[in-house]
Amino acid sequence: MTANATDARSRTSFVGAQLQGLTQEHVVLFITVLLLLAFGVLLKGFATVDNFLTLLRSISILGILALGMALIVISRGIDLSEVAIMAGAWAVGLIQMQQGMPVFWAALLALSIALAIGAVNGFMVAFVEAPALFVTLAAGFVIYGLAFWFAPAWVVYAPKDAPWLMFLGAARVLGVPLPIFVFAAMALIMHLFLSRTSIGRFIYAQGDNPESARYAGIALRPLIILEHVIVAFCAWIAGLVWIGTTGSIQMAVTQGTMIFDVILVVVLGGVSLVGGRGGVFSVIVGCALIGTLLNAFTIMDVNSEVQNIIKGVVLLAAIILDNWLHPRDEETARQGD
Repeated sequence: MTANATDARSRTSFVGAQLQGLTQEHVVLFITVLLLLAFGVLLKGFATVDNFLTLLRSISILGILALGMALIVISRGIDLSEVAIMAGAWAVGLIQMQQGMPVFWAALLALSIALAIGAVNGFMVAFVEAPALFVTLAAGFVIYGLAFWFAPAWVVYAPKDAPWLMFLGAARVLGVPLPIFVFAAMALIMHLFLSRTSIGRFIYAQGDNPESARYAGIALRPLIILEHVIVAFCAWIAGLVWIGTTGSIQMAVTQGTMIFDVILVVVLGGVSLVGGRGGVFSVIVGCALIGTLLNAFTIMDVNSEVQNIIKGVVLLAAIILDNWLHPRDEETARQGD
């Protein structure tokens, strides 16, 4: 073999090794940086401090919801009722505030409703062994119907005499909107939970190979219930920030595309739909890319139909990228990579 052939093979091996170490998070982060640079040059008003703060604030609620969704997807599950839990639980809470219930107890009522729905979802998946996709899809419709029956209004407004209820969404710290800090705090807590606790490791083990996790002694049924309860808690926090930002909760979001935006962020960032892979960094880079695109679309005045088409294409591209970076065969699909 000639020296040139040997050098060519060495270079090919080096490139192959580099590609093997490439993750979806790295690809998405690289694309996000390129878009930020391009939009900063091409769009007037994009590369300003105020616009970046607006961008970060706009993805805060989506990011909080995506943290819960990422956890459940890592475990090889899904929860399509998360947005409905957020809107339905808080709609009931706000109605109770309007009828004279103290704000603290009404907020606690909303939390109790959210956690109860999460526990019921988890019980149906864990003990009835119904598919999570259909359980949570049905739960979303039930929540919407019951909440709208109890609070028959598309928009339920928060009382004006409860300033602390608006604090997380409306306040600023050193000029930075507080929702950004809430998202950052939730991301840190979720990262520590998934990476530093035994339950977090159990969740990854469950997503990678449920059968092996069960044989290893992990109690999967209680774990599934806990996962859905955590999703519901993230929905409650997101609703609290939403109310502070808008002064109301909109029931229409349960019938919109927001839940698919949450899934888009999670899958785009690199949380695999077959479970066991991804983390909080995946959510952050997914939010960064989607937030950048939506912010630029707003400046360019792109209509919502075109935005939905683009988001659908981006989601499909993310799924293809995941399959390309992490090819699966029948054995890895069944047992984990």
